[in-house]
Amino acid sequence: MKASKIAAALMLALSLCGCSFGSSIDNLMTPPKLSMEQEQIYNALTDAAGSSISLKYPKSGSYLSAFIVEDIDGDGGSEAIVFYEKNSLTVDENTLRINILDQFDGQWRSVCDTPADGSEVEKVMISQLGSNDRVNVIIGSSLVNRSEKTVSIYNYSDGTIEKTFTSSYSFIDVTDLDGNGENEFLLLSGSTTGQAAAAEAYKLDDEGMYHKYSCELSGSFTEFDSLVYGEIGDGQTGLYIDAVSGTGFIQTDIIYMDSSGLNKIFETQEESLSTVRPSGCNSYDVDGDGILEIPVQTIPPGYEDVSESEQMSITNWLYINSSGELEQKYSSYYSVNDGYIFIFPESWQNRVTVKRDAVNDEIVLCAYENDQTGRELLRLYCASDSASKEDRISVGYMLLRTKGEYTYLAYIPGYSETESDGLSLSAADVAVYFKFKG
Repeated sequence: MKASKIAAALMLALSLCGCSFGSSIDNLMTPPKLSMEQEQIYNALTDAAGSSISLKYPKSGSYLSAFIVEDIDGDGGSEAIVFYEKNSLTVDENTLRINILDQFDGQWRSVCDTPADGSEVEKVMISQLGSNDRVNVIIGSSLVNRSEKTVSIYNYSDGTIEKTFTSSYSFIDVTDLDGNGENEFLLLSGSTTGQAAAAEAYKLDDEGMYHKYSCELSGSFTEFDSLVYGEIGDGQTGLYIDAVSGTGFIQTDIIYMDSSGLNKIFETQEESLSTVRPSGCNSYDVDGDGILEIPVQTIPPGYEDVSESEQMSITNWLYINSSGELEQKYSSYYSVNDGYIFIFPESWQNRVTVKRDAVNDEIVLCAYENDQTGRELLRLYCASDSASKEDRISVGYMLLRTKGEYTYLAYIPGYSETESDGLSLSAADVAVYFKFKG
């Protein structure tokens, strides 16, 4: 092996195992080694492309290694996909490249090399689509700033690689959205000048033809904040899309697929607008039943005439009922920054408000009746150090959860089973209604 290859392989081994130049001298004296297969692939790549290369790593998805070894032509044997850039190319040439290597008599050899879109590899998926048995290599790529993304679908066969599809995108995935046992390629694109935000699903038929199903989304979404699959009723799976609108707030759209094609739950833009809320309040399965709830904030009792800067908020969790309509499931206090949710019991509905104790940095939930704030029902506190945690535990706070250096505590003032207003909680109640989301 040439000295340049040995040096390059050493640097690759260090990067694959998470080593850095901040490691100890002892670690650097005995660097980890590549596996035999990885070393063979790398040597075959440099034999074909030269040693002046840098490997590129996918930034998300299931495939994050420098080497993707899969059967991508359906012949029962594995091929290797390697992304790299040539350091010697001119500015006008595309630096990102895809190399496919195959095995011959047990030895790896480069069989084809092609330029890829963009300069960074965002995500790689390998899957059949629709009823076609073809294995598809789906590659999402981007420019250096990662703002412009392109997805391409490749088919590798008989030593050649062919691009069969390309499009710009904001989000891509492979999923069986319609539940028929066959995967679809799902693509979301944000709103641009003259073009609405849209969802597209693609199937491949037995002849290798793409069939496109699409629907416009319900808002002028410029980017997508969170995308999560969840039930929408009768076992149907939907994609909950928390998207950023032009106002900087987020709102939810929900798409699903059936025999008629790609559809959305909210038929009008007004329905989707009813889910508008501040950034960070993403759809979440708050009770673990497989159906996501959408957190929409509202003003608690007693704050109707208070300036916006002094207002607190209560979060209502909405879900899609069996009729396909939004319905409130829970009310809660939701601390986005501290990552916890306290669900209100039914007896608290429209009878409890919230305030902040700025001196003690605590959230206080209080009774609210006859247009007046009444007695304290519960205090919630997030301790970031052991001293404040131990101080509160010593005066009767109960421990709810510990996460890293943070401890979540609650205090129930004057609990009595004989309280006439029916609002008091026991320690067991508090434990049940406290949900940690962080």
